[in-house]
Amino acid sequence: MNYANSNSSQTPEARQGHGLGHRDVAGAQRRRRFRTYGIGVAVVLTATTASAGYLAMAEPPSGGGAPDTVPQVHGGSVDFTLRGGTARVDTTSLRVTGHAAGGASLPVSGAAGQRLGKPGAVTVDGGAAHWSYPGKKLTITAKSEHGRLRMTVHSDADQKLSWPTTTPGADAALQIPRGEGLRIPVSDTFWNSGEAELKDSEAELAGGLSLPAWGYTQGGHGVGYIVPEEVGTSLGFASEDGRVNSTARHEFSRREQTRDYTVHFSLTDSSPVSSAINYRDYLDERGKLRSLKQKIHENPEVGRLLGAVHAYAWGKARTAGGVNELRKLGVSRLWLGYDADDQPMDKSAVRAAKRNGYLVGPYDSYANGQPSASADNPSSKWPGSVYPDFCVRNWKGEIKEGFGGRGCYLSTQAFRQAEPTEHYLADRAKKMTANGADSYFLDVDAAGELFTDSSEGHRMNKKQDRANRLERMRKLASDDRFVLGSESAGAWAAPVLAFDHGGQTPVADGLWKLEKDKEKWGGYAPQGAPAVFFKQVELPSALSKAMYDPRYRVPLYETALHDSVVNTDRWELPYNKLPAQKSDRALMSALYNTPLNFTLGDANLRSTGKEMAALQRYFAPLHKAAGTERMTGYRRLTGDGTVQRSEFGGGKLTVTANFGKKAYGSLPGGCVDARLKSEPKPHRLCPAQ
Repeated sequence: MNYANSNSSQTPEARQGHGLGHRDVAGAQRRRRFRTYGIGVAVVLTATTASAGYLAMAEPPSGGGAPDTVPQVHGGSVDFTLRGGTARVDTTSLRVTGHAAGGASLPVSGAAGQRLGKPGAVTVDGGAAHWSYPGKKLTITAKSEHGRLRMTVHSDADQKLSWPTTTPGADAALQIPRGEGLRIPVSDTFWNSGEAELKDSEAELAGGLSLPAWGYTQGGHGVGYIVPEEVGTSLGFASEDGRVNSTARHEFSRREQTRDYTVHFSLTDSSPVSSAINYRDYLDERGKLRSLKQKIHENPEVGRLLGAVHAYAWGKARTAGGVNELRKLGVSRLWLGYDADDQPMDKSAVRAAKRNGYLVGPYDSYANGQPSASADNPSSKWPGSVYPDFCVRNWKGEIKEGFGGRGCYLSTQAFRQAEPTEHYLADRAKKMTANGADSYFLDVDAAGELFTDSSEGHRMNKKQDRANRLERMRKLASDDRFVLGSESAGAWAAPVLAFDHGGQTPVADGLWKLEKDKEKWGGYAPQGAPAVFFKQVELPSALSKAMYDPRYRVPLYETALHDSVVNTDRWELPYNKLPAQKSDRALMSALYNTPLNFTLGDANLRSTGKEMAALQRYFAPLHKAAGTERMTGYRRLTGDGTVQRSEFGGGKLTVTANFGKKAYGSLPGGCVDARLKSEPKPHRLCPAQ
C-alpha cells in the first residue's frame, strides 16, 4: 500500500417535456445533498445513521464478536487499545481523545452538543464498557473492535444528539466524501468563507455524502470516522476562529428505527485518503464489498464498461447512422444513453450500437408521477391510478411534490406491494428496452433522498425505502441482466450497480443557482440539442475552485470503491459543457482511472466525436487493465498539490498527473503519464494540446 502524503497543501429550472429534466436543477435541488442553515441553527439539526451497503444487512449487535482488548476504567474515563495507539473516553461529556503510539495526542471528538447529565457507573462485561445517562435515557456500549473504538448510543426516547464533533489543530486537513472527495485544510481562507458554501451547511450521510466515512489528518497522524448505518445521521460544517470543523448529528426515532447510533473511531495516518482506506478495510473485514469482477462473472456484458467513455445522445446521434459515425471516428468502447422523451433510439440504432461493441440504454425514473393527460414526459406517465394513489404523503396527508413541483414523488413501498400482481415496474422495463437495449439508467434510486411515507396502505420509513430501492435495482441488474447505472451512487447502493453518473462530482450549492439561470446556463431548446446540455459555460471562480480545483480534490470514493463500481461526473456537466475545466477533468479521469461523460447532438457529433475518440483511445488500455483493480496508492508529490500520483492493483497501473504549469521532472505541466507494469514506456496525454 502506498498512501504517503509527501506534503500538505497550503493553500434547471424544471425541465418541461424531457425525462433528463428530472435530474436537472429543480429535481437536484429537491434531492440536493447539502443544505445550508444559519449559524445559530446548525447545532440542533438532525443527523442520519449509516449502512455499509448490502440489502437489509445491518451492523452486528454491539455485544457480538470477540473484543480486541479489555477496556480500562479510571473513575470517569475509560481507556481502549486501538490499532496505532489508545483512546480515552470521558464519560461526563463523551469527549474522546486519541494517543498515537509515538506519543502524539489527537482530538477524536469534542463533548456532545447536548447536556447529558450525570453518567451512571461504568461496568465492563465481555470486553465492552457500558454506562448510561439516566436523565437523557441514553445507554452507551463501547469496545475495541478490529483495532477501532466502536461506540453505540441507544436512546429510549425520540431525541437528537450532536456528536462526534471534530475540531482539529490549525495545521489539520479534513477529508470529506463530497462526490469523489475533498481534502480541505481547516485554516484555508477560502473554505472558511461563504464563497465556498461549506460552512453552515449539512449533508445527510444517506445522500449528501458518497461514503458514510470521513476523517482528518494532522502532522503525521489522522483520525477516521465510520457510521455504518446512514439513515438518521448527517454531517454539518461550521467555521470557528478561522478553522473549519464538523459535527455529526443523529436523530433517534422509533418510527425510523434509528434508536441505535453506532460510530467507529480509528487512529489513521497522514495519507490524504486515510479515511477512505479505513472504510475500505471496514468493508473488507465484513465481506460487504461486491467487486466488478464478481459483477462481470455474473453478467459478462458488464465487462464492456471497461475502456468505455459515456455519452448521452440527441438528434442524429441516436440514429444508426450517427452511431456508425462514432465508430468511424475511432470510438471503440462506449456507454450510449438517451432521454426518456418521445424519440428513443430505434431498433436499428440499437443494433448498430451493439454491432460496434457499445452498451446502449435508456434513461428512466420510477420516482415521478403526473396525470397522464398533462404529464410533461413519458417516464412520469403510469397506468391506472398509480398517480395519485402511489404518491408519498406526509403525516398530514399532503403529497410530496415531485421534480420541479410537478406531480409527486412515488412511493417505493406502493410499487413493491403492487408489483406481484400489477407488474408496473416489470412492464415499464420491458417497454423501455423493447428496442433491444442491454443497459438501463435508473435515475434517483441510488441518489439517496429517502422518504417516510404516511399514506394509508403503503406506509414506510426511510430504511424500508432504501431496501425497496436496493431490491428493484438488484432485480434489474441480476434478474433482468441489464448493465445497470443510477444517479450519484452512495456506498450503500454500490453492490447492486455497475456504474453511476454523478458520484464523482463534488457539487457546491452554487451550481444549482447557476443552472437555474437560463441565460447563462441554457434552456431546453432547440429540441435536438437543448442548450442546457450543449451551451458552453464559464463557472464563477468560487464555484470552479470549490468543485474542480485539483489542490482540494482527493479520490476518497475510488480508494474505497474503484473495483466495485464505475464512477463518472454528472450528466448535465458533460466534458464539453465547461471548456475552462476540460484539461483538469481529463487529467483527473486518468488519475482516478474513471471515464469521462459527454453529450452528443447534431452540431457536435463529428467535432466532439473526434475529441471523444482521442480521449477514449488513451483511456481504454488503462481502464481495461485496471478498471477492476483496487486503488492501492495515492499521494501528492508537491506541497501545493498540483502533482499527484495514483496506483492501482499494487502497481499494475501507476498514473502521475501534473495539474500545474511547471514541469515536474520530465512531465510537462498540464500532462499525465500512465505507466502499465507490463509495458516499458508510459502513456502520455496533454489534453490542452
